[in-house]
Amino acid sequence: MAIHFTKYHGLGNDFILIDNRASAEPCLTTDQAIALCDRHFGIGADGVIFAMPGQNGTDYAMRIYNSDGSEPEMCGNGIRCLARFIAELEGNNEPRAYTIDTLAGVITPRLEADGLVTVDMGEPRLLAAEIPTVLTAADEKVINAPLEVAGQTWQVTCVSMGNPHCITFVEDVAAIPLETVGPQFEHHSAFPKRINTEFIQVVSRDYLKMRVWERGAGITLACGTGACASLVAGVLTGNCDRRATVELPGGPLLIEWSAADNRLYMTGPAEKVFAGEAF
Repeated sequence: MAIHFTKYHGLGNDFILIDNRASAEPCLTTDQAIALCDRHFGIGADGVIFAMPGQNGTDYAMRIYNSDGSEPEMCGNGIRCLARFIAELEGNNEPRAYTIDTLAGVITPRLEADGLVTVDMGEPRLLAAEIPTVLTAADEKVINAPLEVAGQTWQVTCVSMGNPHCITFVEDVAAIPLETVGPQFEHHSAFPKRINTEFIQVVSRDYLKMRVWERGAGITLACGTGACASLVAGVLTGNCDRRATVELPGGPLLIEWSAADNRLYMTGPAEKVFAGEAF
């Protein structure tokens, strides 16, 4: 069966987008998604995103399979790509907002006149039970807590953006052996649902450098929810202001944690790469 797809990326975090509006269930199995994401024998991507009919009064719904077949609650770069894909399906690239139902709740991306996409990412969740993690009591926050990984003690702060993040601040992100320590963080017993891990270098109070190991995808060039979680962690630990540029290997995102409504706003690009058919 031929599958029509469009390839998008958000700062190098790349996705296969599929028009799945005819069904409330993904049109691919997880094994098929894994095969399509293979960079040697498939299309190549960090994940497959399905544009699905809206639920609970939303415009659309989003489901995503990671390249390993797991299903994350949400993806910040992915939802920007989905917004651009939906606009393409509708044939309307005018500035507008969409309400999109995700496993992390309703998320609202907005197409901007300059071609960027701003996403209302919602409020951060900070209690250990909400991450989830067993690093502290369920009703407490995890801020600068010690965690033993790869033979050393890291000071970590945990934030959920609908999906779980562990953030640690380092002197030089380029020096982190991400391919070695990333999997050890992801599968650490402190995180019962595994974890996304962000390593952050503070350049200034409004400029952070970030590298990320994503749960289910490994090393990626960008992670939108991770950038949001990292800014929150920076504010909680006194490392940065509430509005900052987060530089990822794939490029920068502008992140703001609004003091007015406690919500995170992420602005960044989403670019179409190509379209085709997979068999």
